[in-house]
Amino acid sequence: MTIRLVLAGCGNMGYAMLAGWLKSGKLHPSAVFVVEPNADLRNRAAALGCGAAADASDIPADAVPDLVVIAVKPQVIRDVTASYKRFGDGRTTFVSIAAGTPVATFEAILGNRAPIVRCMPNTPAAIGKGMMVVFSNRLVSDETKRFVADLLSASGQVATIEDEGLMDAVTAVSGSGPAYIFHFIEALTVAAEKAGLPTTTAKLLAMQTVYGAASLAAESGEEPGVLRQQVTSPNGTTAAALGVLMGEDRLTNLLTEAIEAARLRSIELGK
Repeated sequence: MTIRLVLAGCGNMGYAMLAGWLKSGKLHPSAVFVVEPNADLRNRAAALGCGAAADASDIPADAVPDLVVIAVKPQVIRDVTASYKRFGDGRTTFVSIAAGTPVATFEAILGNRAPIVRCMPNTPAAIGKGMMVVFSNRLVSDETKRFVADLLSASGQVATIEDEGLMDAVTAVSGSGPAYIFHFIEALTVAAEKAGLPTTTAKLLAMQTVYGAASLAAESGEEPGVLRQQVTSPNGTTAAALGVLMGEDRLTNLLTEAIEAARLRSIELGK
């Protein structure tokens, strides 16, 4: 079978995405070639039935993949991308999941004929519950956009933006967002302990409550505000707690400040 996709880098995120593509049947293992210098990670990918090598020069000479997915750390992105320059003639689309690396960086390395898709995933993609946001340069065809979106959907939800400048906001909301939720679980656990609950019970209540509420919000079809009102009886316990969280828009203002701090930092890192 012809190599359809080259995966450059097969660490935790790259491997999770690869496993999702194969498990969902979106790609056959023989259609994927993995380039990973770490022997253990390379062997892990090869065990799935994919071709694998330590260096891009080992990709079969006659291969012209539909996609090259760049899944390496931002600090090595330039050197890694340069090793795929032979695919920059327009027949292969490049997909980057490297944070903070703009499309212009890839265009400068690969030339002005390379179709490029920039993707911001988040860590829940490792269990198929991620949020992927994509931006494409003008050379990416509509057919390829659909193909890429279909592949990424194996790892969660996919959204498209037309203005790359919004990637900094995306990074602040969904890219960094899981950390905010993890901290909320930590904080809710501490509050539960201070209310007298044993640590094990406090952790379970905090985690399952967040998980269950998020699942209900995603699956019910109701707006979060409606769901909140359904839980909140007038002058009841929930109303008392929300008076603290929502009074003077405390939580909304705090999150707005946090998102802005992350967005500005993303802009700084991008420079």
